[in-house]
Amino acid sequence: MVELGRALVALGLLIACVGAVLLFAGRMGLPLGRLPGDIIYRGKHTSVFIPLGTCILISVVLSALFYLISRFHR
Repeated sequence: MVELGRALVALGLLIACVGAVLLFAGRMGLPLGRLPGDIIYRGKHTSVFIPLGTCILISVVLSALFYLISRFHR
């Protein structure tokens, strides 16, 4: 049970760090959520936002980061 508790605390800290980075990125003027490829549909009574370009960018950055971490971990 101790390992599970530590894993949950680590996961919570990771999520908090990612949230803080996203908050600071928004304040520094990075256009996350307004990139080319993000789909926004505004109808009369509905509004749909699909951040496709932002998801691809975050995926590429995280993939490169995890690749570098695994490369130096060996």
